[in-house]
Amino acid sequence: MYPIDFFWRAAARHPDRAAVRSPAGELSFAELAARVGSLAAAFARIDPAPQSRLAIGAANSVDHLVALLAAVAAGKTWVPLNPRNGTPELERILAFTEPTIVVLDSAMRERLSAVNAAVVPLESIDEHIEAHAGAPRPLLNLGLDAIQAIKFTGGTTGSPKGVMQSMRAWNTTVLTQWHEFGFNADDRFLVSAPLTHGASTYVLPVLGAGGGLVFPPDTAAPTLLDWIADAGVTSLFQPPTAIYALCAEQARAPRDVASLRLLVYGAAPMPPARIQEAQRLFGNVVATTYGQTEAPTVMTCMRPAQLADPRNLGSVGQPSMATQVAVMGKDGTLLGPDQEGEIVARGDLLMSGYWRMPALTAATIVDGWLHTGDVGAFDERGFLFLKSRVRDVIITGGFNVYPSDVEEAIGRHAAIYESAVVGIADDKWGEAVHAAVQLRPGASVTPEELIGFVKQEIGAVKAPKAVHIFDTLPKSPVGKTLKDEVVRRIRDQAAAAAGSQS
Repeated sequence: MYPIDFFWRAAARHPDRAAVRSPAGELSFAELAARVGSLAAAFARIDPAPQSRLAIGAANSVDHLVALLAAVAAGKTWVPLNPRNGTPELERILAFTEPTIVVLDSAMRERLSAVNAAVVPLESIDEHIEAHAGAPRPLLNLGLDAIQAIKFTGGTTGSPKGVMQSMRAWNTTVLTQWHEFGFNADDRFLVSAPLTHGASTYVLPVLGAGGGLVFPPDTAAPTLLDWIADAGVTSLFQPPTAIYALCAEQARAPRDVASLRLLVYGAAPMPPARIQEAQRLFGNVVATTYGQTEAPTVMTCMRPAQLADPRNLGSVGQPSMATQVAVMGKDGTLLGPDQEGEIVARGDLLMSGYWRMPALTAATIVDGWLHTGDVGAFDERGFLFLKSRVRDVIITGGFNVYPSDVEEAIGRHAAIYESAVVGIADDKWGEAVHAAVQLRPGASVTPEELIGFVKQEIGAVKAPKAVHIFDTLPKSPVGKTLKDEVVRRIRDQAAAAAGSQS
């Protein structure tokens, strides 16, 4: 069974149910399936070679969804191009993957004007659909180890790092989402995160269960809350920063969110105080998953009922179905409860490797174990707690300090909207703990007050030696805090201060 078969089966079982809702109206499963099948036939006509790369660069829309499903249905290897990424990075991705078909919306066509492939304007897919209406769907004859997608992760300089996700990994994602979150035909999933990243991992689990996808006109917090209320949304996935915005808006002007049963956060940690705030505002609906592009979305999972237990507020849950997760010491031994080490995973969820990077693949997957680069520990109940990236551990005065511990403590202060803790080279300490913080609107706190607060919470060793108040913390295109940029800004501030004193 191929990943697209989950959709075909749901369309056959629920032809008249609404598969998509957007400002333009609704599409039934039968209508969506017809559009996807015809466009898949068009893609196969443009390039009949199986597994050739097909890149899509566009903002979220129903047409983007149709193009994505058609790429999968045609047996192509999907290469997502996130519009939030810089143009040079997108150009490197295209050059590296050499797609034969590139689907772009108008904004992306202006940025990527010299594409060496067949360019299909997203706004013109109706022409391709009409030209191939009623054409047979492409027949797939591929093994489940065939590559379904190449998703890019990592920095924006040097060689891009393309994660190859197999059809087997996608199938595992669908089944795991069903098992962990119980998606069904009554679900209405709000597509608010980019389809090029987190939201795409929910498309087939929701549609395959007979549920519907809801496309709002924009992703502003007021709009999302209005659509949750008006469309009876049951679930959505957001990075923590977007959930903070939802919380602020719901506190300002409460909406009826009684339909919501899953507010899933991921992509970055969320301090316990912010989790509890979301629970107060939206009810017992907050859930989380931990994963990487190398093991999509659901290596571990925490359902709302589990996250309601205060003991679990700092956890990312337990290993999900079909994925083994462990903590490994530096000598390769698997560690027991309360022992910190690198988080490793194995199973059918894992990537096949990095596109055209065999040495990096061999260094990342060793003896079947994916080395995540994250530090963590299980408690005696089997719940996983993240500490930090391996490279992010701050060694200050001979003590190991995990930024997540400090960020959690800072997040308990009422004035703090968000924080990022980093290590800065220091003559006395080797590395000094520094905190960049963004305050809540209208709130105030001095660096000295915040340092004193953290000392009381977790002790002097882990407390920041300096606090820097930012208007906003720098973010990646998928909403992760850019700690390298935080470090750069702190160093620039120090250099400027030193220059003004000389």
